[in-house]
Amino acid sequence: MALAPEGFNSTMKRILLAIAVVASTFLAQTWAQDQREIFYAESFRQGATQVKEESFEAKLDSHTGIYRDRIKDSRGKDRYALTIIPQGPEGDDKVTSWQVKLADLHHTIYDNVLLASQEPSSDPKNNLWWLDPKKFSAVPIKARRIIKVDNFYVSMQVTAYHFTPGDSPYLDSMTVEVKFSNADPRTAKP
Repeated sequence: MALAPEGFNSTMKRILLAIAVVASTFLAQTWAQDQREIFYAESFRQGATQVKEESFEAKLDSHTGIYRDRIKDSRGKDRYALTIIPQGPEGDDKVTSWQVKLADLHHTIYDNVLLASQEPSSDPKNNLWWLDPKKFSAVPIKARRIIKVDNFYVSMQVTAYHFTPGDSPYLDSMTVEVKFSNADPRTAKP
C-alpha cells in the first residue's frame, strides 16, 4: 500500500483552504448583488396624519397614461391622491421613466409630499419618487424606496420593467409595488 509523500496533507489542506476562500468570496459577491438597496427619506411634511394601511401593485404601461388612486386616512376618508405619471422627451409620446406624486387633498398647495425638500435637488433622498431605469440614475431602479410622510410611510419598489425595443431607452411597461403603512417598514418583521 502506497502512502502519500510527507507534506502532502499540509499541501492539500492549503489547497482546500484556498478553494474555500475563493468559493466563499464568490458566494458573498453573488449574495450582495441579489440584495436590493434601501433608500430612506423623510418628507418636508411632518405631522400626525396616519393612513389606512394598504399595499397594491401598480401595473404601468406606455398606452394607459396616468395611474391614479385615492389613499384614505386612518378614519377612512380620502386624504391623498396618488398619481404615477409617464415621462418622456418633450413633444414625444414615448416613455423613459415614471414619476410618483402624492398630493394632499386637504392642502392643495402640496402637489407632491414625497419630496424631502421643496427645493429642486439631485440628492437621491429628494428623488425617490422618480422611477428612472437609466444606468446612472440617482436611485437604482430596483431599489426599495421608503419615504416617511407626516406619521406614515410610503414604500415603493419596481419589480419589473421592459424596454421596446430591448436596446432602446423607451419603456413599454413597469410594475411597482406600493405600500402605505403606519409603522416603519425597515423594522417590520417579514
